[in-house]
Amino acid sequence: MPFPFSAIVGQDEMKRALLISAVDPRIGGVMVFGDRGTGKSTAARALSALLPPMMAIAGCRYNCAPEEAHRCPDKCAEAKGAKTAKVPVPFVDLPLGATEDRVLGALDLERALGRGEKAFEPGLLAKAHRGYLYIDEINLLEDHLVDLLLDVAASGENLVEREGLSVRHPARFVLIGSGNPEEGELRPQLLDRFGLSVEVKTPQDIEQRIEIMRRCDALERDGAAFAATWAGDDAKIVKRLAKGKKALPNVTMPESTLTDAATLCMAVGADGLRGELTLMRAARAYAALEGAKSAERKHLRAVAPMALRHRLRRDVLDETGSTVRIDRALTELFG
Repeated sequence: MPFPFSAIVGQDEMKRALLISAVDPRIGGVMVFGDRGTGKSTAARALSALLPPMMAIAGCRYNCAPEEAHRCPDKCAEAKGAKTAKVPVPFVDLPLGATEDRVLGALDLERALGRGEKAFEPGLLAKAHRGYLYIDEINLLEDHLVDLLLDVAASGENLVEREGLSVRHPARFVLIGSGNPEEGELRPQLLDRFGLSVEVKTPQDIEQRIEIMRRCDALERDGAAFAATWAGDDAKIVKRLAKGKKALPNVTMPESTLTDAATLCMAVGADGLRGELTLMRAARAYAALEGAKSAERKHLRAVAPMALRHRLRRDVLDETGSTVRIDRALTELFG
């Protein structure tokens, strides 16, 4: 049984980042760095339990939306009596030891040997389409799998050409990664693909640590009762998410907020223009989540560290961390 999202103690920035990514998947996913045992995996899996179901072609192996059925390798649009149905939003774990065939998909050996048919067996990327792909200890992922993820993340499609097969299918997903920096750094090319980056630390408040023990113990003793205790709070988050997603297209982005975003990115020396774009999208999504009609400076300030901390160049003359540099720039620019 997943730990209720609302029962997670502290780690407010991580929870905010996950909710923002749920409101606007275009932001590009969330990278969570932190100590072992700080709730990184727990929070990611708890989020998946909150997501409202999505419309898809019933029985489709690629989670095709009704409007994209014509692109499905299984030819959903041509199937007689094809129906739509509400299905859970996919949440797929990508194991570190996964083979390339399991990730991309490969020849269906059972059908090939049993019936002599060439057929494609979809991989994890197909299963994650329109949902979430979660990679724990992502900084330990093998380089060839990192390259595959970069290609698919950039194009939104997965192309498999092998054993006489040529299959192309949509593969758009929100990438959530977690890792411990002490076990190795993440390749810059992959880190740059994450919209938001969050740092989590072991709580230093004694009351928080005691409360975490209480809640984990309650879950282990009687999971159903513990889940029921937090069902009301989780329902409020589900409602908040639904409202935020519905309101997002109507949230305005004033010229002053765009100016603030560009000014901040220049001040901290963010690489490229992805920083501004992510900052804009994240501020708008957070405003929608908060029920605001326009994204203002306060929304920008709330999301700036998570949108920019992984995009700063290392300054040999300034040994302070990225978060400190961003906070300092926010204070200097906006008071």
